[in-house]
Amino acid sequence: MMKRWHAAKRLLPLFAGLVLLLSACGREDLSAINPQGPVAEQQYGLMTLSISIMTLVVVVVFAISFYVIIRYRRKPGQNDIPKQVEGNHKLEIIWTVIPIVLLLILAFPTAKYVFAFAEDYSKDENAIRVNVTSHQYWWEFEYPDYGIRTAQDLVIPTGKKIAISLKTQDVLHSFWVPSLAGKMDTNTEGNKNNMYIEATKENVYRGKCAELCGPSHAYMDFKVKAVNEDTFKAWVNEMNLEPKAWTGDPAAYDKFKTSCLSCHALDNNQSLGPNLKGLGSRESIAGIMLNRDNVNEPINQELMEQHLREWIQDPEKVKPGNLMTNGMTGVEFTDEELDQIVDYLANYKLDSLKEINKQ
Repeated sequence: MMKRWHAAKRLLPLFAGLVLLLSACGREDLSAINPQGPVAEQQYGLMTLSISIMTLVVVVVFAISFYVIIRYRRKPGQNDIPKQVEGNHKLEIIWTVIPIVLLLILAFPTAKYVFAFAEDYSKDENAIRVNVTSHQYWWEFEYPDYGIRTAQDLVIPTGKKIAISLKTQDVLHSFWVPSLAGKMDTNTEGNKNNMYIEATKENVYRGKCAELCGPSHAYMDFKVKAVNEDTFKAWVNEMNLEPKAWTGDPAAYDKFKTSCLSCHALDNNQSLGPNLKGLGSRESIAGIMLNRDNVNEPINQELMEQHLREWIQDPEKVKPGNLMTNGMTGVEFTDEELDQIVDYLANYKLDSLKEINKQ
């Protein structure tokens, strides 16, 4: 017994250290227990209810167990067998009915909200429709009512339901914005899933792919930018303007056009790779190279340019297995060409998003 206690004493500091270490993991903007919208709040309520019921069961069972162990332990000199309660109909009814009641308490709100979360708002005139297409390893967002197509940053107005239609361009992925809603798969073979999200306040929320989809699955991030309705309208108008003019060397633009715009687009047309319109206003490069650590900070221009260079020069190093790696095979830029391309993209900013970007 003493040896076991000594072993436990040695393990306690290790467990305490692990608790402290793991408590620092993760991000505040990537948490299902920090709901920032009505859908996430209802889901959090279900989690709280289920955890409360499980905690109650554990406490009651352990309390009864300790009571029985202490109350009916064998006393010194006691050799007779205690009275057996096997086949006690009253007890059997009690411990059968109680779990049924607890399951019913959990089942009714769960069924109610599961159907509510699956409601299709695509026909709602007040909702914003967005078609989401997942790729290895990036996200494409199309706003069919506004003729807009963008990537990586999903811009939405606060207080509006966002009706999302999900599909994949390749393998199975899963769309997940923990602070706003639960995950939903983007199925293969043309099978579309529908969901909706809603944000109550202006902020930037981090999204992830929640389905193992290849070597860069962990790097398949996106952002949701919730802005006020006026900002959203200004963004829509700005996204429908002509692309920003190139002011650098025409020869460098020709290289940019043949090497980059053969797969990407600066307008709202569909393209093989992510749309580049307004890239200088996005939260990250390649979805994972963050241009600021905190939404309260301004987007770091110098860091963005550094990320662009790293991505263009060696996309495989940033996201192993991405399709841009093959697209860049044989493409080489001089330092001057790379500088002009980086300068153009990093400074292609959208005035409508200056406030939320702290620019």
